[in-house]
Amino acid sequence: MLALPCLCCQAQGRARQLWGVAFTTPTYPPASSLIHPSPWKDFTIVAASKAAMRGATILKASDDKTRSLNTHTLMAFSGEAGDTVQFAEYIQANVQLYSMRNGMELSPSATANFVRGELAQALRSRRPYTVNLLLGGYDKIENKPTLYWIDYLASLAPVPYAAHGYAQYYCLSLLDKHHHPNIDYDQGMKILRMCTEELKRRLPIDFKGVIVKVITKDGVREVDYEDDVKVAVP
Repeated sequence: MLALPCLCCQAQGRARQLWGVAFTTPTYPPASSLIHPSPWKDFTIVAASKAAMRGATILKASDDKTRSLNTHTLMAFSGEAGDTVQFAEYIQANVQLYSMRNGMELSPSATANFVRGELAQALRSRRPYTVNLLLGGYDKIENKPTLYWIDYLASLAPVPYAAHGYAQYYCLSLLDKHHHPNIDYDQGMKILRMCTEELKRRLPIDFKGVIVKVITKDGVREVDYEDDVKVAVP
């Protein structure tokens, strides 16, 4: 599973996130063979742009647009600057509160439905959140990776890969062509590299690289991603 959230740009007076993408890679052979060494490991890759922008001004070049909700669930967000952080931290606090009260963690599926419910409730109030989300995780019960696409209208869909913002115009075709159900970690990172290089070619601004995080059966971890390579513009 791969995900890229968005950069920010000014659009009609609003700070809008610029791009976001995601995809999953289930195990093949079947999940029961995970107890044996296998080149096909279940994982979810989440990559978020590091530029926080207001109009044409870069406010921060090391912004993290993700939040770890529990040990096996990560949420990436884009949208209006105030709404995104406030909503993400609200969800993070409530998911962790559930874990402390009940002595167990919500599954990625349960977390996604909780997030959708909160967005739907806010949408019907006078204070809706203008937030688009990609929620990736690893389900320890079903022993498989998951990815959920959620938008500001509280639409929820489980998907093998996804994008939000302007990245969907450039990256979805790449993901559709190259994603398949048994890719390994190196292939997943190669597809991510293709996406970031395409964004460098097509976008008129510098998105300051990406923060890359991987969710596996062992939890969430950040990985080093060298993104300073120049690409030729056609």
